[in-house]
Amino acid sequence: MHSLSLSFTFHSLTKPSFLSISSSPLSLSLPFHPLHSTHKCSAKSRPDSNNEERVEQKEDLTDIITRLVEKSGINARERRLIKVREAKRQREHDRARNYPEWARLLENGCKEDEELRAILGDTIGKPDLMKKRIEERVIKKGKDFRKKETGSVVAFDVSFRDFNPLSSYIWIELYGEATERDVDLLGTAIQSWYVMGRLGAYNSSNLQLIDDPMSHNPLYDSEKATKVIPSSFHDISDVEFQDNMARVWVDLGTTDFFALDVLLNCLTVLSSEHLGIKQVVFGGKIIGDWEEGMTNPEFGYRSFQI
Repeated sequence: MHSLSLSFTFHSLTKPSFLSISSSPLSLSLPFHPLHSTHKCSAKSRPDSNNEERVEQKEDLTDIITRLVEKSGINARERRLIKVREAKRQREHDRARNYPEWARLLENGCKEDEELRAILGDTIGKPDLMKKRIEERVIKKGKDFRKKETGSVVAFDVSFRDFNPLSSYIWIELYGEATERDVDLLGTAIQSWYVMGRLGAYNSSNLQLIDDPMSHNPLYDSEKATKVIPSSFHDISDVEFQDNMARVWVDLGTTDFFALDVLLNCLTVLSSEHLGIKQVVFGGKIIGDWEEGMTNPEFGYRSFQI
């Protein structure tokens, strides 16, 4: 144990920032253990041959300063401000000293990784909550929670490039190369979308129940439905894949853009839960590294027959 003598002088009763250490009137002698001191002090240490002697009594410097401030005549508001500043300094010191290295790595990773940042959300800086959030994600999605088969928490981009509803490609870019499972999932979803459209499902002229609340039994007018001009999805190609890109040619026929809303709703859930879609583009001749005419499976080509 070392002995440290401190002298405090209050130069102003209204500005606690002028609290300084000097050699005048108010002198305090207290036990001091210089393990984490940021002030320069001169002290004589006692030899410790067994290296087992520990400080038996330690008084928090914050409390000591608080008592001295209370005796100085500073008003209650200024005393609270001093307490808040010292408590904040102590929290920052404890956080820097006790913050786990794994939490620091995750926090740094969030600066470059949108998906990781979305997973951690407002838990950044709180190791216990960060750990809980990661554990929940791993339990739900598997150990590799960024693996494309388990989906992506980042919403995909949607854009239109001179889209002609009677003859255009729809391009879907995945985060990784499409596997057989990806081909089957995405192909089946688009096939189902086409079949529903072929049967006239995407007709925004006959949406009788869309605005009715579900709290009561709605009414449906079948006669009105039969008088609406029918809509029909005319044609579609097989779904083609090259590496992480997929495309399908469509002729929407007499259906309207309501069909595209339905498709995007389907792809949103498919992306978050299974595939991991980066972007969807309606229209355009060539997107990404697509090679026209390349149909060799050895070079990453696959297809799903509609």
